[in-house]
Amino acid sequence: MPFEGGFTFANFLADALAIFFFVVWFWLLVVVFGDLFRRHDISGWAKALWVIGLVLFPYLGVFAYMITQSAGMAERDAQRAQRVRSELQRVAGFSVADELTKLDQLRASGSITSAEYARLRGRLV
Repeated sequence: MPFEGGFTFANFLADALAIFFFVVWFWLLVVVFGDLFRRHDISGWAKALWVIGLVLFPYLGVFAYMITQSAGMAERDAQRAQRVRSELQRVAGFSVADELTKLDQLRASGSITSAEYARLRGRLV
């Protein structure tokens, strides 16, 4: 046994490192499965092959998917974030034009200074 010395600091560090790597791998597995099942650009058979590969070769499969599909994952994630952002803006009734109008009214009434107006306008635009 490699750690027959009982509970030592080295054993603790090795266990902590093993748990850390397991959690990171599990997180990556969830990300890969999430991306895989949300994809619309591949067929069900291709998805099934990826799932089989991920089950049979868990670590290698995750890394292979991340290496071969990284650009598509980033693009799909950005598109998904943009859709969520636009949906939230639609539901909440937020628009940049409305916020700029409110800022103009606040500056005209003297509630904010010109410097504050410029800073807030820069955030919106």
